[in-house]
Amino acid sequence: MSVNDPYEINVLSPDHVSFCRGAGGVFKGVIGSTAYEELVVCRAFPYTYLTKYISVRNLKGEELGVIVEQEQLDEESRSELEKELSMRYFAPQVTRVDSVKQKSEMWVWELQTNLGPTRLTMRNLHEHMLFPGDSRVILTDMNGKRCEIPNVRALDAHSRKQLKDII
Repeated sequence: MSVNDPYEINVLSPDHVSFCRGAGGVFKGVIGSTAYEELVVCRAFPYTYLTKYISVRNLKGEELGVIVEQEQLDEESRSELEKELSMRYFAPQVTRVDSVKQKSEMWVWELQTNLGPTRLTMRNLHEHMLFPGDSRVILTDMNGKRCEIPNVRALDAHSRKQLKDII
């Protein structure tokens, strides 16, 4: 595989990949016969595939390969990959939408999450809301703070009413 060709996709064989934690909790691993002291992992689009098509990159951001299905990895590698992805894509789960109001040129969201109350501020809605599917919504404010609504339909009536004209 040539890391220089941006269009080449190297599918990683689960038998030739292993991940673990190094000193200080650094995510590292072995791909083929090459050991990497630090690796970065990213989900590929679409985000509806939470456990499939995981891009593995070196610290320069160069893709080393793609894991098609993380369930095929050995238990330790799968566990460490899941931990790394959950840290990278950390987003509190919205349990209630208290209010969504437009103030001046800003949208202010008052939310209750599984980690407590929070406020998100957005200049416009279309740039700060992702809809990865199945009534799931990912909200990102102007400062990069994220929250996830796993299922809009599962929210209480008050929350759905707040979202009625927005989603």
